[in-house]
Amino acid sequence: MRSSARAFSPASVGNVGVGFDILGHVIEGVGDTVSVRRIDEPTVRIAAIRGTTVDLPLDAPHNTAGAALIAMRDALALPFGFELEIDKGIPLGSGMGGSAASCVAALVAANELLDAPLARAALYPFALVGEAVASGGRHGDNLGPMLLGGLVLATADRLAKIPVPAAWHSVLVHPDAVLETRRARAALQGSYELKEFVAQSANLALVLAGCHAGDPSLVRAGLEDVLVEPRRAPLIAGFDAAKRAALDAGAMGASISGAGPSVFGWFETRAAAEAAAPKIQAAFAEAGFDSQAWVSPIDSPAARVLGNTGT
Repeated sequence: MRSSARAFSPASVGNVGVGFDILGHVIEGVGDTVSVRRIDEPTVRIAAIRGTTVDLPLDAPHNTAGAALIAMRDALALPFGFELEIDKGIPLGSGMGGSAASCVAALVAANELLDAPLARAALYPFALVGEAVASGGRHGDNLGPMLLGGLVLATADRLAKIPVPAAWHSVLVHPDAVLETRRARAALQGSYELKEFVAQSANLALVLAGCHAGDPSLVRAGLEDVLVEPRRAPLIAGFDAAKRAALDAGAMGASISGAGPSVFGWFETRAAAEAAAPKIQAAFAEAGFDSQAWVSPIDSPAARVLGNTGT
């Protein structure tokens, strides 16, 4: 029986503009790593958190990864427990799914230590519990793609992977700024008009249809967030210029990644995405922010086990 395992979960683009709380895709090049050890005590404890200057909760019930493993233990009535160490690679408050990544990496590693490991989708309910600790809500737009890879539609109780042409790539640019998820959600309070929901539903349908058909013209017609982006954009210095830079560089669409302040764009080729990245960064530089950029296939790999030891 394995006694320990390590897993890596990539960062993600939540919402993808038109799919608030239900649509997301992973990116390559950055993520969180969690090491999990099976212990005899029927509890979950966090031994260490590294890679951040912010004090994150070591108390398992108040930590995304810890809460997810507690949910797993309770649901499966496990007679043993877990000890975990978290290595953060995703900037906090970046709109890149940092809380979800720690949660998913912990679950994927712990799953390797079960007598009968579960299918990836079966980990989703436990991940929702962990995500709620950080954001205050049970939404799976980051969790789904981390568990399955690529672009995923995540409802309250179901994950559906959406096919995307292999050639399509994303650019994610993270300015050196922090926007807390709870503050970004507070900006969404207020009234909405029915026509906004109709327009957003139409745009989401166009994007999903375009992905299934491999038709970039449908995605270009639909990848425009008319519901959330107008309310959050004022919180992100340089956003308008960054979005315009992406569109001018040929993006099929561009918007806020997750709660922000990161910005993403979708492109038909890797070459186009790579050419656009420095232009988006230049827009943030004009606003006074250094930034990092990642270019990756929209259909990038899911969280993965890095290795396990012990018997």
